[in-house]
Amino acid sequence: MVKPTRVTNNIRTLRFARDEMTQADLADRIGVTRQTVIAIEQGRYSPSLEMAFRIARVFGVRLDEVFQYPEEES
Repeated sequence: MVKPTRVTNNIRTLRFARDEMTQADLADRIGVTRQTVIAIEQGRYSPSLEMAFRIARVFGVRLDEVFQYPEEES
């Protein structure tokens, strides 16, 4: 069983804010499969740093506007 990532994202929100971009459209623009985009959106897969930057550039936003990582609890 795959352990979910702690990285969260706003990809779905960003896609819908961009004229309801489809997962397939995003996948084509960043060079991956639609299944990879689905897994990233659902938090089942953390993209590489390079892919994360490509996603942010598609939306024209900073990396931290797409992806978040929770603060460590003490």
